[in-house]
Amino acid sequence: MEPRPLWLHPHRLQVPRLALRRRLTALKGGVSRPATWRHRPISFLCYILSVSALRPLACRVALYRSFPTRLLSRAWGRLNGVELPTWLRKPIYSLYIWTFGVNMQEAAVEDLHHYRNLGEFFRRRLKPAVRPLCAASCLTSPADGRILHFGRVKNSEVEQVKGVTYSLENFLGPQKRQCKDSSSSSSFRDDILSSPDSDLFHVVIYLAPGDYHCFHSPTDWRVELRRHFPGSLMSVNPGVARWIKELFCLNERVVLTGQWQQGFFSLTAVGATNVGSIRIYFDQELQTNTPRYSKGSFHDRSYIADQTVKFAGEGGVTLQKGEAVGEFNLGSTIVLLFEAPKDFSFNLQPGQRIRVGEGLGSL
Repeated sequence: MEPRPLWLHPHRLQVPRLALRRRLTALKGGVSRPATWRHRPISFLCYILSVSALRPLACRVALYRSFPTRLLSRAWGRLNGVELPTWLRKPIYSLYIWTFGVNMQEAAVEDLHHYRNLGEFFRRRLKPAVRPLCAASCLTSPADGRILHFGRVKNSEVEQVKGVTYSLENFLGPQKRQCKDSSSSSSFRDDILSSPDSDLFHVVIYLAPGDYHCFHSPTDWRVELRRHFPGSLMSVNPGVARWIKELFCLNERVVLTGQWQQGFFSLTAVGATNVGSIRIYFDQELQTNTPRYSKGSFHDRSYIADQTVKFAGEGGVTLQKGEAVGEFNLGSTIVLLFEAPKDFSFNLQPGQRIRVGEGLGSL
């Protein structure tokens, strides 16, 4: 009797397919299930990075990092500024709304014909009443988005996603050392704390493309310094952040540092792919995503006694809780690093959705 053809033994073909599927699932760090239409772009990116399930991780990361993300982002920024014909606005914006789940009922202007270009639509303002401030919390969310990680800063390392860390010193850059008796042996984390009774905490909030793109002051504080790090513009989606260590240190970012009632405070806006610009409302000199920059460089601007900065006084720029601070051209990430008493507690869950003005924690 002749042996049956291989195609009549489907189980023999399913084994390697199943093994490859499991490996791709492990590489993406998720559960194997069909992706919804609105999540397919990032699923496709993860697939491209893992297509070489046969290549080492370092090769895939190097391939992705070689993409001209800054050039693409500048081109996208220019495209966002192109005025659309009135008849074309509603179809394009409606497609975007459907794809990313935008809630236009919260927008100050719901009429899609009002937005002349994609940039205006991305940076749409909200109705005043839809983002009330939590009066019971000393610290509120600066943006709409998803909580990626939060907690105490340990060993001067911060987690960008679970299990993947980056250096606090590389992220913030050099800081003025506090006056301590044993400062020579203290860590970078200890150097920026003003009191031995305090600890350093962090919160990472990811803004998706469909989220509200402006960010606000999370508390009453005083901004003393703006530090701009030119850099890459790789995606900050959690799926990509698991692959690239110190992604937040490699990407372009604007770090605002200063003081609040508990000591050190900083808010960092991290750029990403297709984020043509990061804008700070009170600093008109800031220019992001410029064509050329020196790797590892940064540019400082002190707001202390700088009379050219609007709202700046002898101690810097004073911000009130909930006050608008700046905006992204598209979704990205906000990182808060702040000093607080050791008994500070977060009222958060990893992965939860959060909106501007909702409480982050309490003393």
